[in-house]
Amino acid sequence: MDLKDKLLSSHLVFEDRSDMGSYVNNLRNDAIKVFQEKGFPSKKDEAWKYTSLNKVLSEDYCVFPKQETALEYNDVKKYFIHDIDTYKIVFIDGKYSSHLSQTTHEGIDVCLMSSALCKPKYRLVIENYFNKAAESDSLSALNTAFSSEGAYIHIPKNKLVEKPIQIIHFSTGNEAAIMLQPRNLIVVDENSHVQIIERHQSLTNNPVLTNSVTEIFAAKRAIVDYYKIQNDNANASLIDNTFIKQKQSSLASVHTFSFGGKLTRNNLNFYQNGERIDSTLKGVTIIGNKQHVDHNTLVHHIEPNCESHQDYKGIFDENSTGVFNGKVVVEKEAQKTNAFQANNNILVSDKATINTKPQLEIFADDVKCSHGCTIGQLDESAMFYMQSRGIPKKEAKALLMFAFSNDVLSSVKIPELKQRITKIIANKLGVSLGFDL
Repeated sequence: MDLKDKLLSSHLVFEDRSDMGSYVNNLRNDAIKVFQEKGFPSKKDEAWKYTSLNKVLSEDYCVFPKQETALEYNDVKKYFIHDIDTYKIVFIDGKYSSHLSQTTHEGIDVCLMSSALCKPKYRLVIENYFNKAAESDSLSALNTAFSSEGAYIHIPKNKLVEKPIQIIHFSTGNEAAIMLQPRNLIVVDENSHVQIIERHQSLTNNPVLTNSVTEIFAAKRAIVDYYKIQNDNANASLIDNTFIKQKQSSLASVHTFSFGGKLTRNNLNFYQNGERIDSTLKGVTIIGNKQHVDHNTLVHHIEPNCESHQDYKGIFDENSTGVFNGKVVVEKEAQKTNAFQANNNILVSDKATINTKPQLEIFADDVKCSHGCTIGQLDESAMFYMQSRGIPKKEAKALLMFAFSNDVLSSVKIPELKQRITKIIANKLGVSLGFDL
């Protein structure tokens, strides 16, 4: 039995034991039909032309973990941003860990999706927002069909969330291979501000496949800062689907730091529904071995006087592969749009590969839009200059790569997170630098 058939048969069991109300159950039934019709994407699909899932899907994944596992904080502390006080929503093999989490209902809701899906007090928010941003592609539909657990965050009007929120998913290796499908819903009402850090971390060498969906809604004048840390083990694969809907004068930014994992696919979609909206998409990728990272982005400008900024940096070593497929769509009504898109890459090894395709689809005539990509190697003259000043070759190489990534790092608004990312980059480059960018 292949994975598709296994998931279809498993959904019958999941449906029988699920009691989330008619609204969610109907969505699930419709979603599994979409997945049954479309199946997993292949390289025949234009959006997946350079990314094959064949090796990832060949594993015999467990869909429902047979037992729960407890973890001690000291064993996983290094995966948290522990330098500052944060709310925490932690999952172990797809199950909520109350021991490691710190949630709240005091003025804001930082809690579990399972609670929101089945409790009447959350029904209005669920019916207004759940599955209203996610597209009906096969993988998002698969997640919807099995959606039961993840993070539920609702920030009411005029709230400044005083500390960041961490969403962390651990996989322990209790199963020979496991497939996880977390579902996050984040609703930020008018004039509110929240910072969120998300991480998926395998604690095992056993194969892990995570198919995640996150829906984010930013109301008028809301500010959402979202950070994704992807630095997983060599047998862990992540398909991350994030959908963001923004309303008038809102600001939403997503920073994606991809440093590890077998295969990582980031589908990031912004929809601007109002004027004076600002959307920011930035990322740094540093990979080697046979790792594969694919960024697939969309910014849909629907109304006038809005901005979007995309800046993705990639450093690829050994036999690694990078993919960037970024699209900006400017509708006819979206006059005075200012859209910028850049993808810059360094190939450290002759065996590394990058496939990049920035795209603009413009139907308005009064806009300022630009896009571009570069693929190259480190500047030999700069390397020579630094070495002539007494800097060893390895450190000179690392300094140039740090400088290359600095445009993205400089916009991180949480200092402790910026320091953590800087240390991860230094570790990836195999050096110890005595400063933070």
